[in-house]
Amino acid sequence: MPRRRTGGRVDLVGAGPGDPGLITVRGRDLLARADSVFYDALVPIELLRAARPGARLMPVGGEGGRRRILQERVNRMLIRAARAGRRVVRLKGGDPGLFGRVGEEAGALAAAGVPHAIVPGVTAALAAAAAAGIPLTHRRMASAVVFATGHEDPSKSAASLDWRAMAGAGTVVLYMGVSRLEAIVRELLRAGLAARTPAALVRAATRHDESILVAPLGRIAGRARRAGVRPPAVLIAGEVVRLARRSPRSQPPLRGRTILVTRAREQADAFSALLREAGARVLESPAIAFAPPRSWAPLDAALRRLPDYRVLIFTSVNGVGAFFDRLCARRIDLRALHRADIICIGPATAAAVEARGLRVARLPEEFRAEGIVKILGPRLAPGTRVLIPRAEVARDLLIRALRKRGATVDVVPAYRTIPSGEGTAEVTAELRAGSIDLVTFTSSSTVTHFIDKFRLAGDRRRLRRVPAAVIGPITAATARRSGFRVAVMPRDSTIPALARAIVRRPAWSRTDSRAL
Repeated sequence: MPRRRTGGRVDLVGAGPGDPGLITVRGRDLLARADSVFYDALVPIELLRAARPGARLMPVGGEGGRRRILQERVNRMLIRAARAGRRVVRLKGGDPGLFGRVGEEAGALAAAGVPHAIVPGVTAALAAAAAAGIPLTHRRMASAVVFATGHEDPSKSAASLDWRAMAGAGTVVLYMGVSRLEAIVRELLRAGLAARTPAALVRAATRHDESILVAPLGRIAGRARRAGVRPPAVLIAGEVVRLARRSPRSQPPLRGRTILVTRAREQADAFSALLREAGARVLESPAIAFAPPRSWAPLDAALRRLPDYRVLIFTSVNGVGAFFDRLCARRIDLRALHRADIICIGPATAAAVEARGLRVARLPEEFRAEGIVKILGPRLAPGTRVLIPRAEVARDLLIRALRKRGATVDVVPAYRTIPSGEGTAEVTAELRAGSIDLVTFTSSSTVTHFIDKFRLAGDRRRLRRVPAAVIGPITAATARRSGFRVAVMPRDSTIPALARAIVRRPAWSRTDSRAL
């Protein structure tokens, strides 16, 4: 008899073919709420960043026909986690219902009385066909498509693939067949497909290392062997392959490059998205995280005196968010700011203020403290009260310059930055493999905190050998003092400008040593 439910559940989620952007919205939402995530080997590490902080991540799936953990044990782990009241996501490559063993796992969960659901995903065949520009069906070429596996369960008493029926379909798609490609081709030829039948072998569809090989069916195994094609790959055979792109796709400028993003988790998405759109593989390993200040007392005191301030200066988006969150928590009316001119250090910070219905008075030409001094200095009357809510530890240049001009400046901590160890193990492995092409820093604190994540001197040396892209001259100076070669620095100190500078000169990782 199934045990009584205790509040836990399991969602069997398709992760898609490899590109983290191709998981469904439903799948990503479940991942963000899960307490435990059991994932396959082909699930990209970048996608796991969508899991909520504190979620337990457990690798369970195999690759190339090899199982990391026996299926029966995986079933027991899912049941045990759900019975403990945990929200569980079983994250499976592609679509869980297509060669994903979802039937076995769903059956075990049903027998145990565990609530569960299946969330579909983009399967490798669809991704491979799209990558090669091949329609799997076509009104004049193929009205049917067959999906089959190149690796049947070895415990079965007899093979069940009907090769003749498959050869009679319009399009044949075979999964997991690289290691048996020659035998698979022989079976298809023996079943009636002509050796000249167009075929495509698509490896790692939608991933940064995607490759596409198009050849007649009778020759594709030999060409794949000479090219050293490795799993995972999908074979597509049929007349529709004639419609594959005649010329290689225009390659995105950062194709084949791995870029390390060190921004805080809450801020990394937009920057990472810009780099992925340009073809980069992005690793996210936050150098810092944000926490409340050690005491709210200084900020609360300043909030009680808001009508006294003539200038309110924000030096970061984080400061904006923390300030207005506290304003709301203390139930203080926004109209208390009516006498203050709001100054922001850059366009992103200004946008965060204006999203709250307030107008920004001035924006400096230089997006750093020196720029604010230039626009405010000549206009400050002695005794002008200035409020700067900011990080607990930050540069004092702005404060000294404003006080020198006679202003009364109150600097209050609205938040603090703390070190983050997230992603350190993955980055260490990538550094030792020599696969990281560029590391990005968006503040001086990300430089210093990121280096501190690595305890071994050898790993620190490897990190410093990776060229750096920095957001501006202050960060550049910190990076150089820390031993990095600054290869990219935009003219404007903004995230979009930094992404554009990286894209414009993708040769930085090999030969370019000049800042842009």
